[in-house]
Amino acid sequence: MTRTDHLYIHVPFCKTICAYCDFCHVVYREETAERWLKRLEEDFAEIKDEGYSTVYIGGGTPSSLNIRQLRELLDIVRPFSRKTEEYTIEINPESIDEEKVLLLKEYGINRVSIGLQSSDERLLKLMNRHHSFEDVRKTVELLRKHGLINISLDVLYSLPSQTMDDLKKTVKDVLELDVPHVSLYSLTIEKGTIFDRLGYQPLDEETEADMYEYIGKELTDKGYIHYEIANFAKEGFQSRHNLGYWNYDDYRGMSCGAVGKIHHKRYTMTSDLKDYLEKKDIMEVEDIATREEAFENIMMSLRTIYGLDLKLFKERYGIDFTDEYKDAIEKNKDHLLIKDDHCICKDGEILNTILIDFIKE
Repeated sequence: MTRTDHLYIHVPFCKTICAYCDFCHVVYREETAERWLKRLEEDFAEIKDEGYSTVYIGGGTPSSLNIRQLRELLDIVRPFSRKTEEYTIEINPESIDEEKVLLLKEYGINRVSIGLQSSDERLLKLMNRHHSFEDVRKTVELLRKHGLINISLDVLYSLPSQTMDDLKKTVKDVLELDVPHVSLYSLTIEKGTIFDRLGYQPLDEETEADMYEYIGKELTDKGYIHYEIANFAKEGFQSRHNLGYWNYDDYRGMSCGAVGKIHHKRYTMTSDLKDYLEKKDIMEVEDIATREEAFENIMMSLRTIYGLDLKLFKERYGIDFTDEYKDAIEKNKDHLLIKDDHCICKDGEILNTILIDFIKE
């Protein structure tokens, strides 16, 4: 399969830097953002693709751009989003207003992801987040006022000093907002982040597992479909862009900090904004060996309730899944279901253990 249906654009600017974040980001400066937009426009001028079924503008914080710059960004992307069915942008409550929401509508954005993380004021301050839960509530109301109902909330758990009661309050608040999509992230303290420099540690594995189990039960009890290990949606609101990743489709990544995979090659854009602006060593490209690509496809697809498409797998790699991996399938037959040309993992909590048996030398 050579068609590239998915486009990701990384906006590297934030008003402030969150304590846990290790993505490519810098504090927003108007002049730097102007230079980045010109540079991004040059990159898009070289693309020959006619359009994408999903477009995702992430970061960083795309809404940290001022209204004129946000319009300019959407103008750059517009020729490639005319056929887009799902068009997502990430926002933070403190950097969105009605004027920007109307702009998103004007350019056809139909899905919005909000960084909630927690509704606990103490934990928000610990993370260096500059919004309250009330700000999130008002943002959801503003989006709905203008017909943007496909809203996702990011929830971060296993935070330093977070208690189960803290988590229960956040889950309760999330359910009260009644958004159609929720993404979960277990805290990993990456080297170089503020949390790392301050010596913070995530919670122990048992508490983290208990928190994950609690969130999952509460959301599924309220009608959310647990369609991927860390994602929950009401029927019809599963993220098509993210399903593209999990289906191991090709995708194009644009701007510093982005990753792409096209025609059996993976490329990683530099995370150094200065290098990106100056076009210095901006991209690393690696060929993905067939066995490696096949395993990554298995690993990603088994994360979802839809599983691995066996016909597509054979089309991509020339490998008959049930024959090539018969020993691994037999060993894990109590945890795997093969039905309607799909292989589905019935127990996501032990997926990593299962995957070991699918590694081919």
